[in-house]
Amino acid sequence: MTAPAARRLRVRRHHVRQFVKFGVVGGSGVVVNLAVAVLLHRLHGGTAHAQAPLFGLPLTGKSFRYVHLVWIVSFLVANVWNFQLNRWWTFRAHAHASWWRQFLPFLAVGSVAAVVGLLFISWFTHPDSWLYLPDPWFTESVGLRSRTYWAQLITIALTMPVNFVVNKLWTFRAVRHHVPEADLPIVAPVVAPDLVDEDGHLEPPAGDRRGPA
Repeated sequence: MTAPAARRLRVRRHHVRQFVKFGVVGGSGVVVNLAVAVLLHRLHGGTAHAQAPLFGLPLTGKSFRYVHLVWIVSFLVANVWNFQLNRWWTFRAHAHASWWRQFLPFLAVGSVAAVVGLLFISWFTHPDSWLYLPDPWFTESVGLRSRTYWAQLITIALTMPVNFVVNKLWTFRAVRHHVPEADLPIVAPVVAPDLVDEDGHLEPPAGDRRGPA
């Protein structure tokens, strides 16, 4: 095997390991999200009170409900969890930039999925919605069939592709504008693996590489 071929094989294996780690972190984030949701609902008397209105939304005639608060808080906790594990374990990017400099773009991207998730949570749990999880399969009287918890889990699954797509578009835009490596989000090795070497460093596009004179 030639040296370039061996190097490409090492890079591919490196990216596969990162992808597996990324998936493990994502799975742990789902557990964290659901654990926070269960804790918050229990502190509020159970999911039977999930639809309790907290305040009215101006100009809409609708209310911001406890279930919406739970979704936002559980998202934020899980987002910090995922970011920290990815920063230190998956991509080992903690030496590339400060915590806040890397976290704020990560949070901004994830917030898009969180807003979409608010819509799904509302549709799955409101009785007047066309996506309302129906009786008798879903109910708040049996824990494992809780409509609120299933809505949380389904919403997480539905928003994950949104999170990936936004990360992908944002990252490729950063690469096209030649943003310095320290400014790239830590998801770059997943969405643009051909632009990152086996050590996680950004490589120039093929057209910009210079051979020996």
